[in-house]
Amino acid sequence: MPQPARPRLLLVTDLSYPARGRRYGDEDTWLAARLREEFDLALCHPLDARALAGSFDAVLVRNSGPVLYHQEAWDAFRAHALATGLRVYNPLNGKGDMAGKGYLLDLTADGYPVIPTVDRAEELHRLPEAPSYAVKPVAGADLIGLEFLPREEVAARLDGGVLAQPRVDFRYEVSFFYVDREFRYALYAPDPGRRWELAPYEATPADLAFAGRFVEWNGLTHGVTRVDACRTRAGELLLVELEDLNPYLSLDLLGEEEREGFVAALKRSLRAFIAQE
Repeated sequence: MPQPARPRLLLVTDLSYPARGRRYGDEDTWLAARLREEFDLALCHPLDARALAGSFDAVLVRNSGPVLYHQEAWDAFRAHALATGLRVYNPLNGKGDMAGKGYLLDLTADGYPVIPTVDRAEELHRLPEAPSYAVKPVAGADLIGLEFLPREEVAARLDGGVLAQPRVDFRYEVSFFYVDREFRYALYAPDPGRRWELAPYEATPADLAFAGRFVEWNGLTHGVTRVDACRTRAGELLLVELEDLNPYLSLDLLGEEEREGFVAALKRSLRAFIAQE
């Protein structure tokens, strides 16, 4: 009796991207081997995604590097996917980093626990006093374009494509990882000066209530999301970033049970995503 056809999956990645403190190629090579257990899978560079995607049931965007390095190709691929109904995972209707960092303005205005963010000089008074301020492009990623400036220099930089935030004195950064809307694991950087030296973190119910608000706000029914936050000296969690395009997963830092649980959840999510009407 013939075996049913296996779903065809195109994994978009840049195995050679020199990520700071992370090994993109290693993570995606390992993940590809695990996904190949259930999918007919091929890897391609982001620049080749549009040309190749039509031969696959879905496209999985993984560690492909910041979009701004191949913005024209990404915009063309995105327009093609939306026009043809191509299944892209994560789906392209995310409201977090895949749409730029403007969501930080929306979350600030709506009173969410996020580092206060403005994009106009006349709104600087809304930010609390701080020794310095983070200034970064709306379309930035991976710390590209980030500067720390004194308050008197910030206004001149807010020209429509830039955000400003107070520089928060935090105890540590912590990331919560979700598949669809299900929490899988958390990692944190105990030393604020060593952002990518991560360790396992045991999330409390309060932590998960915090992170879950942003996953629900984003509205993705399928996909991998990383909620990045910082713990202030006062003990409050504040959102730093909602990564919903191609979040690095730090799978090499997980124990076997957590890693296998994540892979199983991702496979389930991908199968359901491909099978949906």
